Amino acid sequence: MATQPIELILGRQFIDSLSMPVFLVDTEGTLIFYNEPAESILGIRFGETGSMKVEEWSTIFKPTDADGNPLSPDKLPLVQTLTHHKPAQGSFYIDNLKGERHLINVTAIPIEGRPKRFLGAMALFWNSNFS
Repeated sequence: MATQPIELILGRQFIDSLSMPVFLVDTEGTLIFYNEPAESILGIRFGETGSMKVEEWSTIFKPTDADGNPLSPDKLPLVQTLTHHKPAQGSFYIDNLKGERHLINVTAIPIEGRPKRFLGAMALFWNSNFS
């Protein structure tokens, strides 16, 4: 694994302490980390998946619309944030690796270092049944 900017290293540490599910990616969309609360929605531990390219994570967790039709990666808020370097949000279903289906709400935000260096993005998400 390539050395990451300090902002992403600190971001991973911060995310690991949150009780809300969070996904962290670099500028290429490569998954750097997701925390323990995200593992329950995704159906697999980060230690089992490790780092993944956007083409893999955007399909392995099977994002779909309400009718079960697969969503293309460009429809996902995190990919939109990577493309436009702006926050994005949306709701969609995810069929996880355990065969469970969850309706999730996602807010993706860009991560910038100084001076205005785009470093990646994080997505905060939650099951719509989350209480």
